[in-house]
Amino acid sequence: MSTPPLSALPIRRLAPRDLTVCADLSEDRGWPREEHKWGLLLAAGKGYGIDDPEGGLVAACVVTEYGSQYRPDLWAIGMVLVARRHARQGVGHRLMRQLVTEAGATPLTLYATPLGRPLYEELGFKAIGSSEMVLGHFTAGGPPSPVHTRPATGEDLVTLVRLDEEVFGADRTHVITRLPAFADQLRVAEENGRITGYAAAWPNMETQVVGPLIARDTDTAKALIASLAARTDRPLRTDVDVRHKELLAWLKERGLASVGLNTVMTCGIPDLPGDWTRRFAPVTVAAG
Repeated sequence: MSTPPLSALPIRRLAPRDLTVCADLSEDRGWPREEHKWGLLLAAGKGYGIDDPEGGLVAACVVTEYGSQYRPDLWAIGMVLVARRHARQGVGHRLMRQLVTEAGATPLTLYATPLGRPLYEELGFKAIGSSEMVLGHFTAGGPPSPVHTRPATGEDLVTLVRLDEEVFGADRTHVITRLPAFADQLRVAEENGRITGYAAAWPNMETQVVGPLIARDTDTAKALIASLAARTDRPLRTDVDVRHKELLAWLKERGLASVGLNTVMTCGIPDLPGDWTRRFAPVTVAAG
C-alpha cells in the first residue's frame, strides 16, 4: 500500500498521552525533549498534530487560550515543529493556516525564531517586539535588596490570578493555578502585606527557567530573580522583553549571557493587551 501524500494526512487534536511523541519530535529537530514543558502545554492548552503513517508525528503545535473559556481574548501559539524528513514541504504552513482559520476573529500571538518568521509573516502576523533569552549561573552580589520576597502559599493564588490578569491583559487562571505543581519554586514580592509581583522557576532539562515574571518595577523583578537563584544550583534561563534594558544588563552582570532573540508577533491586534512595563518574562515562549 502506498503512503498517502502529506496533504492528505489529517490534523488531529493531541492529548497528554501524546507527550512522548511530541518530545520525540522536538528531539528530531535538534531541540531538547522538554517533556516537563510539553506536559504543561498539553494539559493547559490544545495540541494539534499530524500523525506519520510510519510512526511518530509529521508535525505538531500547541495553542494556549486566554480569557473566557467560551470567548477567548487571545490565542498563544507555540512549539510549531515539523519532522526533519518532512521539512520544507508545506506542512508547517498547512498546520498554521488551519489554526488561523479556526481562531476566526480571536487575536493570535507567538514568539518566532528567525527560521519561522517568514512563514508567520506570510500568514499575516506582524512583528511587534522581541525577547532576549539569557542563560547562565547566577552570581549574587551588590547591596541587599530592600524588596521582601517569600514563598507563595495556597492562600496567595487568588491574588496572583488577579494580578496576572491585570498585567497580562487576559485571564490565565488555568495556567497560573498549575504553577505550584509545575514549578520548583513560586515566590512573591510583598510590601506592607500587598503582593507587588511574583515569579516561578521550573525545571527544564539541566536548567531552571524563570517565568512567568510579573513585577511592579525592575527592582522588584531583580529581587524575585535573586531569591529564586539563591535556592537552586542549576543555571538560570529566562526570556526577557528587550524593552527591559536595565534588567537584561543586570542579569548579564550577574553571569547570564545572551543565547538568542525571538520576535514577538501578533495577528488580528496591533499590540498585546496588558501592561508590558510589569510583564518581564513569559511562562515560556511557547505559551506567551
